[in-house]
Amino acid sequence: MTTAGQIMHRGAQWIPAHETLDRAAQLMRELNVGALPISDENERLCGILTDRDIVVGCVAMGHDPAKVTAGQMAKGTPRWVDADADVSEVLQEMQGHQIKRLPVIENKRLVGMISEADLAQHLTDDQMASWAESVYARTGTARS
Repeated sequence: MTTAGQIMHRGAQWIPAHETLDRAAQLMRELNVGALPISDENERLCGILTDRDIVVGCVAMGHDPAKVTAGQMAKGTPRWVDADADVSEVLQEMQGHQIKRLPVIENKRLVGMISEADLAQHLTDDQMASWAESVYARTGTARS
């Protein structure tokens, strides 16, 4: 059995909900990532922020990223998977919610992220094609 913990990339970092989007963009640049999990004051997952969220949801709307917080951008129920979850559970979660990135939690702590690139390294071509079809086909683009 292949687990989420085996295919994730380690070193994922939270962005606190109170941090501004300009700081989030800087952190994304420093970490060379396109998404950051958002944590509440108790270090619990309350959302995920993508580079696209910053551009489309803030800048393109005429808002100042130095005045909008990560928490203000968090929408919906955050999705995550336990580090011990089987890869089939990972795929089910990502496909069922049309998401390209999935935080991995162990003992109530963020331990990594699973991205499309991580899947591509660990899935067969057929599994990857099925995943991509289900994530991208319904709306033409995936939510991040």
